[in-house]
Amino acid sequence: MNQSDAQEGSASAKASAMARGFRLSSELIAGVLVGAVIGWGLDRLLSISPWGLIVFVLLGFAAGVINVMRAAGVASSGTPDRS
Repeated sequence: MNQSDAQEGSASAKASAMARGFRLSSELIAGVLVGAVIGWGLDRLLSISPWGLIVFVLLGFAAGVINVMRAAGVASSGTPDRS
């Protein structure tokens, strides 16, 4: 293996790591944004401002963290393994 092959492998590994990082960060951001939109909508619909936004942003953050853990392989998907 020459030096150019090693550099190509290193560049490929960096690109793969960046792609995984973008995926994990988008999972977290999506959870928070969806929670915020749902909370804002409930606040407007039910006139309970700011409680809906506060509760659903926290729920969205928790869901985002769980999704990141699943995507990273730290937590299981929750479906039992039937063998």
